[in-house]
Amino acid sequence: MNKRVAVIGAGWAGCAAAVTLCRQGHKVTLIEASRTLGGRARAVQIQDQLLDNGQHIMLGAYTACLDLMRLLKIDQSKTLLRLPLQMVYPHQTGMQFIAPKLPAPLHLIFALVKTRGLNREDKMALARFSTTARWMDWKLNQDCTVSELLQRYEQTERLCRLMWNPLCIAALNTPPERASAQIFLNVLRDSLGANRLASDMLIPRVDLTHLLPEAAATYVKQHGGEVIDGLAIHTLVPTENHRWQLPELTQERSNSSIFDCVIVATNPDQCARLLGTLRPLSSDDEQFASSEMAFEYEPITTCYLQYPESVKLSRPFFALADEPTKNYWGQFIFDRGQLNATQSGLMAVVVSASTGAIEQSHANLAQAIMQQLAQQLGIPELAQALWTKVITEKRATFSCTPNLKRPTNQTTFRNLMIAGDFTESAYPATLEAAVRSGVMAAKAIV
Repeated sequence: MNKRVAVIGAGWAGCAAAVTLCRQGHKVTLIEASRTLGGRARAVQIQDQLLDNGQHIMLGAYTACLDLMRLLKIDQSKTLLRLPLQMVYPHQTGMQFIAPKLPAPLHLIFALVKTRGLNREDKMALARFSTTARWMDWKLNQDCTVSELLQRYEQTERLCRLMWNPLCIAALNTPPERASAQIFLNVLRDSLGANRLASDMLIPRVDLTHLLPEAAATYVKQHGGEVIDGLAIHTLVPTENHRWQLPELTQERSNSSIFDCVIVATNPDQCARLLGTLRPLSSDDEQFASSEMAFEYEPITTCYLQYPESVKLSRPFFALADEPTKNYWGQFIFDRGQLNATQSGLMAVVVSASTGAIEQSHANLAQAIMQQLAQQLGIPELAQALWTKVITEKRATFSCTPNLKRPTNQTTFRNLMIAGDFTESAYPATLEAAVRSGVMAAKAIV
């Protein structure tokens, strides 16, 4: 039977849940506290243009994201730049690893043979790790940290510094000495260990709100649903017949405030607060709302640097050698002008797990990053930008540590689900984890 379902939160998880529900024939009300859809992956206004609150890289292995984009008829050739798997540093720094367009695993074998900046010992260590991981089916008997895993399989210092550690921080947003080795292996399994297209890197050409959430909102409206922004939901009230009331919804904002089911697709803290307003039916309910969503968090910082339109990199993006002791914090630089013709001269520099970097002021951090770029890329013009903007999401992701307990989509309350990148998953806190969680929560309604 068709049900009335409220989805609280229009991030990527909430949008995925809303679209899936509409496709199943349910009547959906998608509610977002902000005026901008997308949650922690959204557009922001900077210098009269829409940019992202953080530069992202997606993977070809993000099957749930790509399937949802196809359902929404989003033209991926126009909205995403697809590049082969690569880890390319500037010539002044070292390694250049680029996978050719060959069937898996030949693309990795040829990439390893042709890689510059690694010696024979480094390449043998990389081949040994990849072979062993496949033999283990990418599974550990006991989870440990990524650093412990790399040490166990005798990965060289240079290989860890230029390949494994940057990949770990980029994928899990958690330093390797604290990051879950099993989750890291899961990401490698679905990218390096799968077909060649799965390992491709997908860089958004448009801002993240336009990339998916706005198309999802349009889909909901076209299927008879509602999209309400600028409304925060603070209370859930159970009613008769196991239905739910949202008191903040008035007749001016919605057709009804009573719903057959509710999916809470906010961040973990907001979700815990909202569930905490409910009277526990048992001691398990109270434990669910508190301990299972008590995460530690990791920040991500993006530094935007606008240069004259003539400034251009030789590639769409480079990996950077971060050295905090030298005040070098940048880990990746993206030439936005090669992604979007209207953004010539604009660079986006990403600092994942940026706790140390954000201890200084935005102005000092931007200056340090500009000096790093000029030195490592060998382009003196990068030492002085026309303007800079530093954006930090202090709670961008949870800290993805070994054996971390994450809640399921199901709550102990009937007809009440949760969704988000923090729910139980084989993936870290990524767009793919968020979309998968939203789809699973929606399917659990049935």
